[in-house]
Amino acid sequence: MKRLALLISILSSFFTLQSFAQMRIGYLSYDAVMHRMPEYAEAQQKVAELRVKYEQEATRGEEEFQRKFSEFLQGQKDFPENILVKRQAELQALMETGIKFRQEAQQLLSKAEQDFMAGVHERLYNAIQAVGQEGAYAAVLNTDGNQCPFINPALGEDITKQVLEKLGLSESNENEQ
Repeated sequence: MKRLALLISILSSFFTLQSFAQMRIGYLSYDAVMHRMPEYAEAQQKVAELRVKYEQEATRGEEEFQRKFSEFLQGQKDFPENILVKRQAELQALMETGIKFRQEAQQLLSKAEQDFMAGVHERLYNAIQAVGQEGAYAAVLNTDGNQCPFINPALGEDITKQVLEKLGLSESNENEQ
């Protein structure tokens, strides 16, 4: 009985190794392909433009604070107590508003970037899926960040070119960017 169990275990391991040896795996650098997409450049441009607008508004608020703070410093010795307290409260409110605006702007920028990039990620995901299905790959691995330091060439194939073609990006586009 023990021999039968051992034989079954060995045979199942053999067939598992055989089927694994027949599997093909595709791989690519997701980021490298994504950075070649024109939609990526457009999304990054939109984020940069939005960042500039938020920065301009934050700078405007900081300049207003600096102006009022300077006025406060110049007149503080002449202000009656109640005006001094009022101006200090104004300055505190301006400072808190500026800090809050910067925090909200950062959150809004992150959200905007996600929204702008959603279409880029979807298009790339669909291209990878199509190439994976057409090539009958068992899996497609992302080699970014040294996540896959070794892929056996007998089992893996670089599908970057096929994905770029699926995205309508030619070899010349690949070399230009």
